[in-house]
Amino acid sequence: MADGSPSASPSSASPHQHHRDAIKSSVHNSASSRRREHAIAVGKERREALMRAKRVCRAPLSGSDETVVEEGDMVVDEEKADLEARTAQAVEELKSALSTQGKGAQKKKIEVLRALRRLLSQSEVPPVEAAIKAGAIPLLVQYLSFGSSDEQLLEAAWCLTNIAAGEPEETKSLLPALPLLIAHLGEKSSTLVAEQCAWAIGNVAGEGADLRSKLLAQGALWPLARLMLSNKGSTARTAAWALSNLIKGPDPKAANELISIDGVLNAIIRNLEKADEELATEVAWVVVYLSALSEKATSLIVRSSVPQLLIGRLLASENLQLLIPVLRSLGNLVAGDGYMVDSVLTVGSSITALSSLTKGLKSDNRVLKKEASWAMSNIAAGSFEHKKLIFASEAMPLLMHLLTTAQFDIRREAAYTLGNLCVVPAGNAAPPNIIVDNLVAIVNGGALPGFINLVRSADIESARLGLQFLELVMRGYPNGQGPQLVEREDGIDAMERFQFHENELMRNMANGLVDKYFGEDYGLD
Repeated sequence: MADGSPSASPSSASPHQHHRDAIKSSVHNSASSRRREHAIAVGKERREALMRAKRVCRAPLSGSDETVVEEGDMVVDEEKADLEARTAQAVEELKSALSTQGKGAQKKKIEVLRALRRLLSQSEVPPVEAAIKAGAIPLLVQYLSFGSSDEQLLEAAWCLTNIAAGEPEETKSLLPALPLLIAHLGEKSSTLVAEQCAWAIGNVAGEGADLRSKLLAQGALWPLARLMLSNKGSTARTAAWALSNLIKGPDPKAANELISIDGVLNAIIRNLEKADEELATEVAWVVVYLSALSEKATSLIVRSSVPQLLIGRLLASENLQLLIPVLRSLGNLVAGDGYMVDSVLTVGSSITALSSLTKGLKSDNRVLKKEASWAMSNIAAGSFEHKKLIFASEAMPLLMHLLTTAQFDIRREAAYTLGNLCVVPAGNAAPPNIIVDNLVAIVNGGALPGFINLVRSADIESARLGLQFLELVMRGYPNGQGPQLVEREDGIDAMERFQFHENELMRNMANGLVDKYFGEDYGLD
């Protein structure tokens, strides 16, 4: 079958070695490291394109007595200067109302809070900077004091939520409010107040690692986790969203702590199984970061019904916002060791799992294609049986097509998959053993030009991947035909671009291949 036994498997390598290392002879990344990189990357993509990491709260929470804001009520035409002046005046009234005593004092406080909140939530561009400059933060902290009415607490937390949705420095201005926001997540708070405080904390956590560290140090994780267990859908959804912002790394400590909290895994399972798609989406993002950052969480998730539920959601839904974190979660789970891949593939049946990933490959959406290709590449780097499953599936022609027609990042993911289908690790630092039948089928199917195009790319990782595949072809294609096939597709010219390249690894690799397979004796036969 190959110039080496195809029965060799990744189990002989480090259990943390990323599957895609199978076709690499010089670079070895750990699965956990690679998952973390992907988690951070997808976190950025989520923030910039898919759904904001910070969110302005414009409509009242479900269960609130506040009237829903109609679109026509938005303050969109008001001059910026006028809006800022009204905001400064609202903050002054906030200050004045604090000292109000006697009958009507509570009503007055609610009115001034509501006036500021409406400016911060009904404006097209909320006047957050003006509110901060006028001194709103310390006043709002006072309005959050214990013993205040739920209505007052809700309005104050809502104001803080929308201030936290502003620019980075504006979000950081909430530092004095964090202890009380976290305290109001507790069991003694009403559900509405706790949910609004969770929203504010989610906005703060979405800003960056420094603020996440401060929230974690002040104890935000546990009460947010408790809220995710809520039977009220909007509360669980807000808490899950805030948690995904809070644990998303790069430090895995928070993810490890979250999965250790009683009831969290059960809540994830329940919400993936029964919840509406909005809640399932936020819970799926929690799974993304748990499986990216925590080996403990990944192990527990794989042994639960979560993989089956993810596959079911992927097959049943057309909701892009849900499909992206579901695919990413599955990709993370199959980036583990062979046992984890087996566990995911044997849930229900391997055909079902592969069918769900194939759905992503067929999608018109770039992100779904990339996520599905990445997940496939991890499965393809598994055991010989895993490779056989993909090779016999509907995914093969799709991957071949993506290699030559898709956007660059997707082509690279497809190339990793196809390359991994051709090899099994040899152990130590030896070149991988080649599965000749797979290599021949992939080359004959027209993949070689796609890999040579990768060699020509400016991206070093992709160019190295292309060179590695050319090495497989020249070393392993039957009857010594590999070099001629590479030459026919102008592969020599592609490799020679590295003759004097500044990257020593690439220079040595390319020059070594040209010398070995196209030296002075080439063509004399």
